[in-house]
Amino acid sequence: MGPLWSTGQQWSLLAPVLVALVLSTLIGLERELSMKSAGLRTHALVGVGSAVFMLVSKYGFDDFLANPHVSLDPSRVAAQVVSGVGFLGGGLIFIRSNAVQGLTTAATVWVTAAIGMACGAGLPVLAAAGTAGFFLATRGLSRLAIFAARHRREPPILQLGYDDGQGVLRAALAACTSRGWTVREIVVEPETVHDDGRKATAVALRLDGRGDLFELTAELSEIPGVRSAVAGRARRIEG
Repeated sequence: MGPLWSTGQQWSLLAPVLVALVLSTLIGLERELSMKSAGLRTHALVGVGSAVFMLVSKYGFDDFLANPHVSLDPSRVAAQVVSGVGFLGGGLIFIRSNAVQGLTTAATVWVTAAIGMACGAGLPVLAAAGTAGFFLATRGLSRLAIFAARHRREPPILQLGYDDGQGVLRAALAACTSRGWTVREIVVEPETVHDDGRKATAVALRLDGRGDLFELTAELSEIPGVRSAVAGRARRIEG
């Protein structure tokens, strides 16, 4: 029977765990103050757990490695941490009202696990730099994102008028997709009746993409039943 303990340096292994606890607690505190679903306890547990798994991967099999007939890969446990945290982060992402939510929280959990692993690997400077990068991304870059949102170019608006009941809108949407555009929003205006008795509908399409807007407008104008196709940019679609 071999030795009971894998290594005699167990007390010294507590230092990386404590560093991981402090750094992950700082991240969790920021998330808690921001009223996120994953808060202080979640991030602290992820950071500490990742550090412990890394330490087990590095030092948990020293007694077996003393045997010349045993060969182990010390990175195999650490590699499973990445997969496990990815599964945990995936559970934080959900869709509500056609909008994806929880991506930042899932990424924060992922970063916390990486910081904990760095602590367990004996890389405290890297772990501290990762923590600083987290605060830069969540606190500093948020202001930059607001600035970019205020100065970004508004998406194009396509005003389309057509005779009702001829499948024009379906053909128009297909044309937009084939030319590299995505329709982000559709606003239907009140139906009108022309002098010839035909019912006409007008819609405003908010587009997103990098296609040629003028070629798209020309193609839409050639669709049977289309009365007008005008492209431009607007600050807001009136609904």
